[in-house]
Amino acid sequence: MGGCFSKNKYLTPDANGFRSENQAHQNDQKTPTQPQPPPENHHHHRQPPPNHHSPPPNPPTPQTQNTLPRLEPNNILGKPFEEVKSKYSVGKELGRGQFGVTYSCTEISTGTHYACKSILKRKLVSKNDKDDMKREVHIMQHLSGQPNIVEFKGAYEDRLSVHLVMEICRGGELFDSIIAQGHYSERAASDLCRQIVNVVHHCHFMGVMHRDLKPENFLLSSKNEKAMLKATDFGLSVFIEEGKVYRDIVGSAYYVAPEVLKRSYGKEIDVWSAGVILYILLSGVPPFWAETEKGIFDAILNEDIDFDSQPWPSISNSAKDLVRKMLTKDPKKRFTSAQVLEEEIKGLKAMFANMDTDKSGTITYEELKSGLARLGSKLSEAEVKQLMDALYYERRTGKCNERIRYRNLHF
Repeated sequence: MGGCFSKNKYLTPDANGFRSENQAHQNDQKTPTQPQPPPENHHHHRQPPPNHHSPPPNPPTPQTQNTLPRLEPNNILGKPFEEVKSKYSVGKELGRGQFGVTYSCTEISTGTHYACKSILKRKLVSKNDKDDMKREVHIMQHLSGQPNIVEFKGAYEDRLSVHLVMEICRGGELFDSIIAQGHYSERAASDLCRQIVNVVHHCHFMGVMHRDLKPENFLLSSKNEKAMLKATDFGLSVFIEEGKVYRDIVGSAYYVAPEVLKRSYGKEIDVWSAGVILYILLSGVPPFWAETEKGIFDAILNEDIDFDSQPWPSISNSAKDLVRKMLTKDPKKRFTSAQVLEEEIKGLKAMFANMDTDKSGTITYEELKSGLARLGSKLSEAEVKQLMDALYYERRTGKCNERIRYRNLHF
């Protein structure tokens, strides 16, 4: 094991990973039917004499046609063009990628700050590129509301570009944070991994396979030490079709699951990619490394995980065991996202059992406080909130003797 972990080398041929070979989407529009003229009336009636004092008769009301809005020839999103600047004032550039530029922007009606990712349509050359763009918008709308996914505000299209307005994240990429820190403590890595797996779990629950999980596709919500992770790029994601075996090679070299390289895979690939990220968070280097892309792929297919090099001898067996279960080469034996989250809860149960001095199956506030003190640890606000949401509380009258019933704990 060894070598540097470089953002620009062998991670991906372009900013969105390998291109997908997805089926094209067709939008069938019905031709509006023409209204038929009213039938002629063959009965003749004598007309009354004209009344010079009555107002002239109203002209006949024209019949309307149920027509669809006419779309421009180079339309991608399937709705009429709309200027993003009619609702947002666009500010300074935040970043630049293969297909476009991200700017800060402010909603004119509320003054709320967002990020606007503007993609040049001339760079979306093929029909696959355009279908990928349309599907990404659909998926971001579909996944909206999960705390670890950037809030999607809306999509706009004009003659030159497609504009995606979303939550602004000022903490930068997780990748840059890894480069700056080298590697994380087990506790910090566990917190980040939990957030990543939460995204995977939500995607799979909502019928979406991400297919390109990597640190570059996660942003930190702020520069705060406890900032939340936000998944931000769904350009290679697809809606899962039940029973379908996926065969197109997508993703980024270090993070590709072995079954992707074998051209036969399903949603299990996302847990593999999350396991690669966890390995990197704990050690600072990828688990499968080589000088060439082919070498990386050969290592992914054939090599075992290296737990001998530094800093792995000083990392806990439970952390190594979780990495091993997420990086199992056989997707049928690999942990699911739900099992990864349950594994963390299992660790909490073991910790609480050690704190449970009277072996009652519950721990009191005092037992929890003294147990944490013995461990030399304090829970962060985010961890406390997550614990509060997950745990069952038994509140009793009188003294402050709230008990946590930990034996039935699940995520």
